[in-house]
Amino acid sequence: MKKILIAAAIATSIVSCSKNPITGRNQLALVPESQVQAMAVEQYQSFLSQNKVVSASASKDAEMVRRVGQRIANSVTKFYREKGLSEELAGFKWEYNLVDSKEVNAWCMPGGKIVVYTGLLPVTQNEAALAVVVGHEVAHALAHHGSERMSQGLLQQLGGVALAVAMSNKPAETQNLFMNAYGIGTTYGVMLPFSRSNELEADKLGLIFTALSGYNPQEAVPLWQRMAALNKGQRPPEFASTHPAEETRIRQLQKMMPEAMKYYKPIGR
Repeated sequence: MKKILIAAAIATSIVSCSKNPITGRNQLALVPESQVQAMAVEQYQSFLSQNKVVSASASKDAEMVRRVGQRIANSVTKFYREKGLSEELAGFKWEYNLVDSKEVNAWCMPGGKIVVYTGLLPVTQNEAALAVVVGHEVAHALAHHGSERMSQGLLQQLGGVALAVAMSNKPAETQNLFMNAYGIGTTYGVMLPFSRSNELEADKLGLIFTALSGYNPQEAVPLWQRMAALNKGQRPPEFASTHPAEETRIRQLQKMMPEAMKYYKPIGR
């Protein structure tokens, strides 16, 4: 029986791989984008109803989050249109909210559902650095990293069943997989749910989206230097981590920067 289950899991992974057009990489895809977007709408509204959303009309910080999110959404839409990939954004209805929380965190669900926590703003310190974070989180969503992680969870924890079956038979487990895949509620910052390779993909795309939106992508380096200072050596060694150590990340960002700067045109020019 064990061999049969393993064979079934392998067969499922083979027939359920798809190539992401923006990364060029094959990914495990047990979760249809339409279904995961439907889950995102439900979970996003549930999250907002259970947390204190800061009004953009009453807070400069919330207005900044809205402005950054909107500029990045507009840039992404234009970028995809120019590459003939507009259909990849089908179902996207962008939303951007600032939530009152001490957590140093931000995330973007499928369909463009963005949340920034107030605890992140003392680390970003300026609008361009915030754009780096939002661009990075949007890149995770566009690269389907959360869906990929959820597919891995379905395969490992629930035997590779289809999402609809998992939702019907094990709704609590499926919801937990979704929340974990997108980093919602984690206290470990914006990087926890993703592998190191996913993080570097999101860094590269995020820098491009930041630059296209008129924000200086070079702000990514001091941002991660501040993040390193915040962690004060309390992070696990890189080999035991699911994401790059800050020092490695900064070196990689510096290597990516020349390409990102090709897209940079300051706001107002």
